[in-house]
Amino acid sequence: MSLNAEAQILRQVPMFRNLDTSRLKLLAFTSERMRLPAGQILFRRGDTSDAAYVVLDGKAEVFFEALSGTVKVTELGPHDLIGEMGVLGEIPRSASVRAVTDLLVLRIDKQVFIELLEQFPRIAIDVMRELAHRLERTTERLASISK
Repeated sequence: MSLNAEAQILRQVPMFRNLDTSRLKLLAFTSERMRLPAGQILFRRGDTSDAAYVVLDGKAEVFFEALSGTVKVTELGPHDLIGEMGVLGEIPRSASVRAVTDLLVLRIDKQVFIELLEQFPRIAIDVMRELAHRLERTTERLASISK
């Protein structure tokens, strides 16, 4: 996939939509593309939060292991951001993520992600909004499971 194509995909990520094309290309260039076959784990709950990921193609599920078994929290697809909460909070991963289909992600190193937020405070606000929406959806899902 070319840098131009990756920059256009990154523009579809809500928090990156207002970045200029040159910044998006730089972000794509400094990030690592990773392919995972269906079923492979991207990271596990408790792992070190060393990067955030953007789904370029495919689907992933966020889940955790509970006493009652595996609990699927949500499913993510193209243009979704994964793992930013741990990076921002400097905390271990709060859940595990597995490829549902063959998955192509862009791995954004923790330091690159933090520098991006420092340079563009508007992005930080968008990330906080997305985290708030995710927390609300997760809370609703967990409440419906416990009924």
